[in-house]
Amino acid sequence: MKVYAIVLAAGKGTRMKSEKPKVVHEVLYKPMINHVVDELRAMGVDETIVVVGHGAEQVEAIVDGVTFVYQNEQLGTGHAVLQAKDKLADQEGMTLVLNGDAPLIRKETLQGIIDYHQQNHNQATVMSADCDTSTHYGRIVKVDGQVKGIVEFKDLLDTQMNITEMNTGEYCFDNQSLFNALSKITNNNAQNEYYLTDVIGIMNDEGLKVDAYKINDFNEVGGINDRVALAEATQILRDRINKEHLLNGVNIVDPANTYIGRDVIIGTDTTIEPGCIIKGKTVIGNHCHIGPYCEFTNMEIKDDVIIKFSVLSDSIIENGVDIGPYARLRTNCHIMEHAHLGNFVEMKKAVFGKGSKASHLTYVGDAEVGEDVNFGCGTITSNYDGKNKSLTKIEDNVFIGCNTNLIAPVTVRKNAYIAAGSTITKEVEEDAMAIARARQENKKGYSKILKEIREKEYERRNKKK
Repeated sequence: MKVYAIVLAAGKGTRMKSEKPKVVHEVLYKPMINHVVDELRAMGVDETIVVVGHGAEQVEAIVDGVTFVYQNEQLGTGHAVLQAKDKLADQEGMTLVLNGDAPLIRKETLQGIIDYHQQNHNQATVMSADCDTSTHYGRIVKVDGQVKGIVEFKDLLDTQMNITEMNTGEYCFDNQSLFNALSKITNNNAQNEYYLTDVIGIMNDEGLKVDAYKINDFNEVGGINDRVALAEATQILRDRINKEHLLNGVNIVDPANTYIGRDVIIGTDTTIEPGCIIKGKTVIGNHCHIGPYCEFTNMEIKDDVIIKFSVLSDSIIENGVDIGPYARLRTNCHIMEHAHLGNFVEMKKAVFGKGSKASHLTYVGDAEVGEDVNFGCGTITSNYDGKNKSLTKIEDNVFIGCNTNLIAPVTVRKNAYIAAGSTITKEVEEDAMAIARARQENKKGYSKILKEIREKEYERRNKKK
């Protein structure tokens, strides 16, 4: 049976005090709408429809692989779901209706409501959770196991005040039953809105089976309405993710000060020191030592790698590499086995060969570096002429002296030496030594003349004062 999903993401979220739509605000470095959509994608849902309204273009810019429909006027949750009518009304199967501001939902929970819905032959299944009687959420009203209705907290009768099963706002419906009931809802209420909860009563009137699927953790489905809740959701998700990694054999020294994104994969016996931020599609292998205070985004890090106090993104690091402290990688670097990048080394669009070393104060951009190359302190590849980026190519076993400028495009062949302080503008042949600097000249006794010149200039400037 096909499974569809409708994600409600049209609200403005005025309590966020932001120009951005609520659902694009990030929880643990990922927009909350993406958390929901990615879990649906991981489940293999046949089609996901996202209902957008306020700031639609911002939502569309960050979510892919979905169908967008538009709620130009916010006339209630039932009205929002109705915007998907042309896409889904004639389809057979089940439809999940989810809130785009509930980023902590897990695919296991969504699969649970689907399985429960199917096994019990329901036409509608309301996701519910237990709550304290003072909680201001709608309550599930049941008779002999059938969900008869959902009553908002302010409308509870005295006889209903002791109900502790609450509506979470997430549902699973028989698809055609849903749209049939939606066609019958009205806006005869104080808000003049079309409420999705009204379909429960309509389905009861038609003799359809409506049930509730109770979950244990309300945090999964609690909506985020302000920045306090946003920060709380980040903490909850951080703790959940860190616990999973700990149970899977990762050593996180200080979980309360380590932030690992939902899509990150980390191998066993890897240690993560305090202060690390690891996000995006980062994958870290086995037996690595990371930190402290590293930031990784979309990194692929193989086994036995040591990195500390460094900022790395969109690059690949092979086995046995040692990086840091205070190194930076960005934009498609590939660091080969057993290379070393030390203090204040930056690389961009560089292949850095096996066993090569750049120990300190070096910039390597738009470069192909061979094996066992040594970069002296202060070496840079001058890859930009103000308009174009050009390639520097350095072959195996090259030794580059300190404070060398390599003016791209340029090639340094195998086994070459470059003298310290050189500015290299043309090819260095294999086995050659390149010296590209002015010849030293010593002027005897000239330091006294310089001293006299400085003193006279000092007197001249102070007389003016």
